[in-house]
Amino acid sequence: MGRHQYIAGLLFACLLVGASILDGRESIRMRVSPMVAMAPGFLTVRVNIEAAAENRTLQVVAESPDFYRSSQIQLNGAQAAPIAVFEFRNLPSGFYQVTGVLSGVNGPRATASGVAKVQPSPGQ
Repeated sequence: MGRHQYIAGLLFACLLVGASILDGRESIRMRVSPMVAMAPGFLTVRVNIEAAAENRTLQVVAESPDFYRSSQIQLNGAQAAPIAVFEFRNLPSGFYQVTGVLSGVNGPRATASGVAKVQPSPGQ
């Protein structure tokens, strides 16, 4: 297996893994797209949230060794929208760990994570 196939496989596996489970159900599921973007990168993160009265906030972080960006929204318990969409624009080149944290009244309830790569644009 070549290095590029290995990295692509690793990225795909990380996107499939990541939702923590409470009470046998997924509290959140997250999808990062695209898995590979050209710099300046644009990532879309879709987070599905299980309705629960204790849901209060959802934070999504995109982090590389040289860059950090986060966004947080308030949730209105079980009445919150079942999906939240976050957009991260103008990301510099690098591998990004993208993490979503669903918090409730008593702190973090569930996490999900994925990875994405922002490649240098041709000529950089």
